[in-house]
Amino acid sequence: MSMLQLLTKTRTCGVNFIIKRMICTNYYLTSNAYDQANVSSSFSLIGVGHLRRNRKPDAFGFGFSDFSSSNRGVYFGGRYHSSMKLAGEQILSEEDEDEDRDEEEEKQGFDFPGGKIEYTTIINFLPGSFEKRVQCYRVLDEDGYPISSNMTELASKEVALKVYKGMVTLNTMDKFFYEAQRQGRLSFYLTSFGEEAVNLASAAALSSDDIVLAQYREPGVLLWRGFTVQDFANQCFGNKAGHGKGRQMPIHYGSKNLNYVTISSPLTTQLPQAVGMAYSLKMDKKDSCVVAFFGEGSTSEGDFHAALNFAAVMDAPVVFFCRNNGWAISTPVTQQFRSDGIVVKGQAYGISSIRVDGNDALAIYDAVRNARQIAINEQRPILIEAMTYRVSHHSTSDDSTKYRSTDEIEHWKTTHSPVTRFQKWLERKGWWSDSEEAKLHVEAKKEVKQAIDEAEREEMPQLGDMFTDVYDVLPSNLMEQETSLRETIQRHPMDFPKNMPI
Repeated sequence: MSMLQLLTKTRTCGVNFIIKRMICTNYYLTSNAYDQANVSSSFSLIGVGHLRRNRKPDAFGFGFSDFSSSNRGVYFGGRYHSSMKLAGEQILSEEDEDEDRDEEEEKQGFDFPGGKIEYTTIINFLPGSFEKRVQCYRVLDEDGYPISSNMTELASKEVALKVYKGMVTLNTMDKFFYEAQRQGRLSFYLTSFGEEAVNLASAAALSSDDIVLAQYREPGVLLWRGFTVQDFANQCFGNKAGHGKGRQMPIHYGSKNLNYVTISSPLTTQLPQAVGMAYSLKMDKKDSCVVAFFGEGSTSEGDFHAALNFAAVMDAPVVFFCRNNGWAISTPVTQQFRSDGIVVKGQAYGISSIRVDGNDALAIYDAVRNARQIAINEQRPILIEAMTYRVSHHSTSDDSTKYRSTDEIEHWKTTHSPVTRFQKWLERKGWWSDSEEAKLHVEAKKEVKQAIDEAEREEMPQLGDMFTDVYDVLPSNLMEQETSLRETIQRHPMDFPKNMPI
């Protein structure tokens, strides 16, 4: 072979190598390459880790990773997990791999903290964002039809019907409790209109042993686990039968027996707590995980970033579930962040993430079920971003028509209703009928009305309950405070509620 032929062959091989190398290291090109190869997967989750030439797609379509165990943990504490291993053809041929190895040997690098980093003579700033947004996993279209004919049965009839009944019950409870607040019977309330699927479908995918740390728009998770409508009413009315005994404002639910940590008002405080709880489950080798719910507005809080980094570094089995409903009270997502939503933030911290249609109950159920399996089996965190919409006002203290149009609200309420979409799917399956629908609404209204009436008739907590249930033995400073309070009430009886037992 002449020198000219050798140079020509070398240049051609080099160009081929560069092109294939670009494909292998580009998430979108690689994704498209696998899509064109008809690799089957339920949904795609953005994988995190150094993209290498020996990558294969996994059983769930969760990203890509090096399947060689000898290369695990080689960069900044990176991990390679079985859920990232997909069966498929190697993109680079053996000839390319030989060239790759030769080129690797010629490159120089330095062992910086965390692992070796190669040098380059090309100045190249990483892009702030990609032109194409991260895709959203969906199973049902707006009319309740399965998008793919190859979609397997995701939920049994029993689970599907329980999810739908819970969605209707939650919706009914919100309507009557909201009106009760407007009538002055409640001091405060907050609804979950438009986010019913996020509540019930996510709860259905979890185990009762999984610990839930919610924000304040996930009462449906408690409803699924056995918290009754009467329990909700007692808490909101603050009577002595409520689990908080009136010491928390309405909608701050909780249940130790149902592994649902009591809600706190400050945003995002539950996320670092969730990671700590998840790490304790890991140390105790429990077959369960922690699920933390929060809104997209919470990602502007420092606790969100601390929690994600904490979870990634400690490999904590926690599922972060973000409800991206478009509005943080009156602040739209366009004023919250410049990035492509929340899903990309997980990748920045080394956490595999997925975006899912939050108004599609089946998609939510499937995503949470698989995320839970990965969190437990591989002992690592997962981030889910559910794309939905807050149809209601932020709370009874808000009037959302001051910052968004009524047409926008009505569009999402009707066209994108998660309840209607799931109902249509059930009817086409032959699992639901008009007569059952009418009966369900009658029973739900009756149950909610009775719960409200019963909660109003129930006595208020004893004054002494303000100081109990924290210490086993009441300390002297709290005893002094109780004595001082009682003396104050005796001096100014007209300034305190008449229905509070002293």
